[in-house]
Amino acid sequence: MKQDIPFDPVEGVSVAIVPTEQTLTPEGQPFWQVYLLNHNAFPLENVIVNANGYGEQPDGEKVRTTTLRYLFQEVPPHAAVPVESIDPAVFHLNNQYWVSYYRGSQIFDKKFVFVPDSIVPDNLIHIALLDSQGVLHS
Repeated sequence: MKQDIPFDPVEGVSVAIVPTEQTLTPEGQPFWQVYLLNHNAFPLENVIVNANGYGEQPDGEKVRTTTLRYLFQEVPPHAAVPVESIDPAVFHLNNQYWVSYYRGSQIFDKKFVFVPDSIVPDNLIHIALLDSQGVLHS
């Protein structure tokens, strides 16, 4: 059962959302790209990322986006892999990335939730692994 599986804390793994100035939406806004970052000196194996959004529309209507799942056989040490593009139209929602991976035979699991309106230019910081500015969640 799930309660019998030890879940050690996740360290050295983060999710970043980065604007891409090279590609613009029809409204002239940058597209945003979601990355999974491995800051560790070891690879992450059999990585699954579940992505979804949930919350309320400005008129109060509850909304939940489709859950998308991504599989990466391995994320190398000190590397970043692109997960998905994200539409700025969902930045007013909670954007959740649930990451599960193995290190050897041990499973690790963590939810990264970007709360509503946290993906804004004021929250951009330099992300060394990407050598770019983005919103980082560790």
